[in-house]
Amino acid sequence: MTTGMDWTGEAEMVRVAVATLGCKVNQCESAGIAEALVARGITLVPFEETADGYIINTCTVTGRTDCQSRQLIRRAIRKNPAAAVLVTGCYAQRAPEEIAQIPGVRFITGNAEKERIPDILWEITAGVPRILVGDIRKEKGISRLGATHFPEHTRAFLKIQDGCDAFCSYCIVPHARGASRSLPALEVAERISSISRAGYREIVLAGIHLGAWGRDLQPRADLVTLIRRIAEGCAVERLRLSSIEPRELNAELIALIGASGTVCRHLHIPLQSGDDGILAAMRRDYDAAFFRDLVRKIHAAVPGIAVGIDLMAGFPGETEEAFANTLRLVEEIPVAYLHVFPYSRRPGTPAAMMAGQIPEQEKKKRAERLRAVGAVKRQKFAEKFIGTPLSVLVERRTDKKTGFPVGFSDNYIPVAVRGDGATANRIVRVMPEAFREGRLIAEVIHE
Repeated sequence: MTTGMDWTGEAEMVRVAVATLGCKVNQCESAGIAEALVARGITLVPFEETADGYIINTCTVTGRTDCQSRQLIRRAIRKNPAAAVLVTGCYAQRAPEEIAQIPGVRFITGNAEKERIPDILWEITAGVPRILVGDIRKEKGISRLGATHFPEHTRAFLKIQDGCDAFCSYCIVPHARGASRSLPALEVAERISSISRAGYREIVLAGIHLGAWGRDLQPRADLVTLIRRIAEGCAVERLRLSSIEPRELNAELIALIGASGTVCRHLHIPLQSGDDGILAAMRRDYDAAFFRDLVRKIHAAVPGIAVGIDLMAGFPGETEEAFANTLRLVEEIPVAYLHVFPYSRRPGTPAAMMAGQIPEQEKKKRAERLRAVGAVKRQKFAEKFIGTPLSVLVERRTDKKTGFPVGFSDNYIPVAVRGDGATANRIVRVMPEAFREGRLIAEVIHE
């Protein structure tokens, strides 16, 4: 392919690379695009290689991800200035005109138009960038982009929900993803069966607002019922939930996780702040006491569960006292790890206009203090399982230090596995012996 040429000729001669930033939903959609391209005879190549076309699936949750998206776009153009470069995803949805200013971009699509990408590629020609970005808030249906193969992952991802109706004061995602939409239960079941038949042992259910699944369906449905049906159907050995909001972790869902041998003992819950005033300014619908009680209830109902939390450092108006409240809460509650990020000012959100914006350097300092607490939490949680058998899904990579295959336990502890039977895409029982450099070292148990 050269500048000014159409995509014609032998499809197998066309090489396309796909790069993805952001959440598991984006990863699901990129995998679906890639699978559709392969079905059309396109050859997929790593993003680092020279390709005829590049697809960059962007993220816009922070200013940093916007920057990373632009870097990927420019990297692709430098790799092959004649390539057809298509940009999609949340950054493309939010700021298509901004992306169009980058010389070399040929096509920009919004999130609702991702399904069309395998066909749009053939329409790419040189000239002024073509923008195909609709009003995402008018979208009523969920994209059917899905995949049964995930070449870069041992675990599979299934997007069952898209969009968000919460409109937290700091968040740009509802503007980039639209209203909450759900994949019907029958389609969820069919896709899980297809993914399982493809050989995957674990499937991660993903969504922008996962707990809202089913509210828009007719008749109305709920996540607990869906998960129970999947688990009872035994269509997959492991089912893992992606991030879920605190108010949506009701007693029924917690009990289901505790009783099920299929649903992984792992929850990722966005806390964001441990200060009630900041939580109110964020438009979060809970307070610190509620969150503290929730985590304790989860641990009481599900022994050994890993609870990870999101935290935001330096939200507007976050005083030293407010930050201290966050530190105090995090140190009190039994969490396994922290996902920490500095507040990022997103134009178009209420928080961007708030008084009391925190200097960037101070936000970074607070984030580092939280990460230090998180590192201690992660190690203490993992060390509790030394001498306790765990089930580990072995991945297709090895630990650089030990040379052992690595994987994750059902409760999300990284484990380097030694012994016979530790082969990729196999669930093995192991006995942890030590914690070193961020992971457990364990021996395969032959029972």
